[in-house]
Amino acid sequence: MKIALIGYGKMGHMIEEIARARGHEIVSIIDIDNQQDFESEAFRLADVAIEFTTPWTAYDNYLRAWKAGVKVVSGSTGWKEEHGDDVRKACEEQGKTLFWASNFSVGVAIFSAVNTYLARIMNRFEQYDVNMVETHHVHKLDAPSGTAITLAEQIVENLDRKERWGLHETAPEVLRIDDIRRKEVPGIHAITYDSPEDMITITHDAHSRRGFALGAVLAAEYTAQHSGLLTTSDLFDF
Repeated sequence: MKIALIGYGKMGHMIEEIARARGHEIVSIIDIDNQQDFESEAFRLADVAIEFTTPWTAYDNYLRAWKAGVKVVSGSTGWKEEHGDDVRKACEEQGKTLFWASNFSVGVAIFSAVNTYLARIMNRFEQYDVNMVETHHVHKLDAPSGTAITLAEQIVENLDRKERWGLHETAPEVLRIDDIRRKEVPGIHAITYDSPEDMITITHDAHSRRGFALGAVLAAEYTAQHSGLLTTSDLFDF
């Protein structure tokens, strides 16, 4: 498979290493200093572009890749509120392809499935309040994390007593999310159900970014054979 990389920071380098080890060819690498390469023949040869950039550049990167006829796998977060409807329309009505996930880790996919199942169970037990804490490295630009938002939306969907999530909010109908930025932490998400009698906590603690990079390459392999708006629920059947 021919892969283009959009964004060549730590994640981009790790994705390149894993992709090459799995026998794939990197045909184009685009970073902030060579944006003109979106127009290159090398980029157009890619079966899939893997994009990890910033909340304010991701959507434009999708548009430029789609213009070149290249499918996109993206782990960029923070763009959905402004551009989510446009992306959905492009994929559902205009034939574009985007595989998007807030987190590509296989462990997070499993954790997400457990989170949904637990929320459905806890809907019956109103004595338990629920909150979430997400911890990341000090370089992370958005808060709460995209993964925390995805997990929170799953809880709100399945827990009748929570109407929405909110960062640092304390209203009883709001699922409170707290964010911590510390050193070089790859990512920790902890969800706690607390009652006067006891407490239940589930936690995903990433040891490194390598799991995210591997998941992105697995998603690219899947995306090369599929079309439309894709997510980890398509890749992993739990």
